[in-house]
This record gives sequence, structure tokens and C-alpha cells, in this order.
Amino acid sequence: MGFGFFKSKIPNAPSYKYDPEIEKPIIKASICNGEQVAGFKNKTTGQFSEVMFIRDNSDLNLFMKTYGLDHVDKEY
Repeated sequence: MGFGFFKSKIPNAPSYKYDPEIEKPIIKASICNGEQVAGFKNKTTGQFSEVMFIRDNSDLNLFMKTYGLDHVDKEY
């Protein structure tokens, strides 16, 4: 029986309003430790809004399904 300490967390979804006109979906990945964070990058300002931590393909699929995405670019 789990206590829910390590549940997959999507702090801003679905309340985060993704606007494809001004933002693009991005996975920010660390070259050092492989950590990945999904979110949206403003096309004009470059500001990144973090939406969720990506641990595996199921997290990535959840992110893509939640926001109706078919492709996400990765930045290092």
C-alpha cells in the first residue's frame, strides 16, 4: 500500500493554457544527468514555462496527450 509520496505531478496542467501562436512545446534536457522537464517556450521572449518532470516515455506521452501534441522538440 502506497502513501502517494512520489506520484507523477503535473502542477500546471491542465490549468496551464498553451497558446500555439506564441509558444512552442519543449523538452529541456540536461546533458549532465539526463533530467528532462516538459513545458512551453515563448517564441518571442524565450521564457520557459515548466509544466512537468519527464521520467520516462509514459510521462512524455501524458504531456503530449494532455496538450494534443504530435511532436516536441528537445533542447539541451
